[in-house]
Amino acid sequence: MSRPPVLLYDGDCAFCSSCARLVERRIRPRATVVPFQRANLDELGVTEEQAAGALQWVGADGTVRSGHEAVAAMLGAAGRIWRPLGRLLLLPGVAGLAAAAYESIAANRHRLPGGTPACRR
Repeated sequence: MSRPPVLLYDGDCAFCSSCARLVERRIRPRATVVPFQRANLDELGVTEEQAAGALQWVGADGTVRSGHEAVAAMLGAAGRIWRPLGRLLLLPGVAGLAAAAYESIAANRHRLPGGTPACRR
């Protein structure tokens, strides 16, 4: 039995929660968007350390992607308008920049709009 993909984010982080609401409202991927704190991580094949460290995408086939690759997978599941952007994030050269941008945002999310001290990792 197949289940829909799952996008896991840090529900304790106000910045991450705001981004997740934006994804649900504007991008609308064909996936369940859920804070990792409320998900059955064992069932999804994701550790708490992985989920706390970066955005996680668990595909319908169980494939797990993290960070910028999770963003790319989410965009790929969001339809024709977003799919090319998701592919772009994985291209050689662009993927390195996307990974660096993701890491910079993740490391500084407590400083971004909506960020709180709980957003530190």
